[in-house]
Amino acid sequence: MNFQWLKSYMPRSLFGRSLLMILFPVVVLQLVVSFVFIQRHYAQVTTQMASSVALELKYAADLVEEMDSVEEARAVLFSLERPFNIKLELALGETVSPETRFYFYDVSGRALIASLRDDIERTIAIDLTKANRAVEVKLQTSRGVLYAEVPRVRVSATNPHQLLIWMLLTAIILTVISALFLRNQVRPIRRLAEASEAFGKGQAVPFHPSGATEVRRAGTSFLAMRARLERQIEQRTQMLSSVSHDLRTPLTRLKLSLELMEEGEEIRLMQQDVEDMEQMLEVFLSFARGDSLEESKVVNPQDLINKVVMDCQRSGRTVQFDFDNKTLKPCEISLHSGAVSRAIANLLSNALLYGEQVTLSATLSENRLKIIVEDDGPGIPKSERENALNPFVRLDEARNQDNSGGVGLGLAIVADVARSHGGTVKLSDSVKLGGLKATLTIPR
Repeated sequence: MNFQWLKSYMPRSLFGRSLLMILFPVVVLQLVVSFVFIQRHYAQVTTQMASSVALELKYAADLVEEMDSVEEARAVLFSLERPFNIKLELALGETVSPETRFYFYDVSGRALIASLRDDIERTIAIDLTKANRAVEVKLQTSRGVLYAEVPRVRVSATNPHQLLIWMLLTAIILTVISALFLRNQVRPIRRLAEASEAFGKGQAVPFHPSGATEVRRAGTSFLAMRARLERQIEQRTQMLSSVSHDLRTPLTRLKLSLELMEEGEEIRLMQQDVEDMEQMLEVFLSFARGDSLEESKVVNPQDLINKVVMDCQRSGRTVQFDFDNKTLKPCEISLHSGAVSRAIANLLSNALLYGEQVTLSATLSENRLKIIVEDDGPGIPKSERENALNPFVRLDEARNQDNSGGVGLGLAIVADVARSHGGTVKLSDSVKLGGLKATLTIPR
């Protein structure tokens, strides 16, 4: 049997599923106990009480048959009303139609009717729909119809719902206690998930293992893993700093030596090669270092992007910039400002290199910051877009190789910055300008 359709109705969270595991048995137990109580215990009590009343009604009917006159019969009935707590009346010349009337929700009504019919060996009619909570019974006698009005409390158990209400209240109280306990058990797991997600975005939030033993072990393992990764990142950063210093020193000496030589075409070409080497070294180190040295901080994304756009426009190129804040809150987001600025600058540089017209639009919503850079350049084929985000990839077929002096790390740095923030980079066709459309998404 396929139960896949049930998945759409199942809770998604651990708290919801655990609570369902508690509620389902409680509800089933309530239904079973209620059924057994109503069908067995309550029905048996009603049958016993109805049998006692049936004996009294039979006795009254027999006395009516035995009396010599109607006056004597009515006098006997009047004398029985107080001890029996039953209102009795004799209607001469009438006949009884064997019918019953009761409400469908009358739990004990069926058992009451069945018991009276079995115990009274006469033609009777029973009406359980009286407004005064009384049971009207009509018995056929030789003199006429004996009307009996019996209080309902005499023929069925009173307030049978009290037990059900107490059971329901007990179940609700136990469910609330279980929910509070479950919430305390799930909270450490939620904190661990939040700490893991934050670390994936480059944010080291404080975290202390708590909760059950298994959750504490998972939290301790996460802290150990985070410490190892941070130590490796720190060691890599220190190594890159040393490499940067060691490589820049001979390049600086070479550059100074070339400046001391006589000017010439060969010297100028060598100086250009040294500058290209310095630029490539800076790009390599920037990609390898990433944002490992930068702390996450709250910034105004509009000001941050506007500063990058102004820096790009100093070269004499125009970039159309538009910002939309869809939230009612202040325009703020927590991120590595230096890394994001570098990623936006790379996108703009790439667009300005291959296109004449460039637009940048940014949208801040409740859960993300979306930055879109579009140009009117040749674009990138769909088959090469995923490969374009890899390091050291130059798509000469899609872009003009003669205009490019890079090393294939521009988009790779953007992708690395996006991943460090838990975001994404998507390359597509620009409908507005006809070139490349790069979408950088950073979650809040």
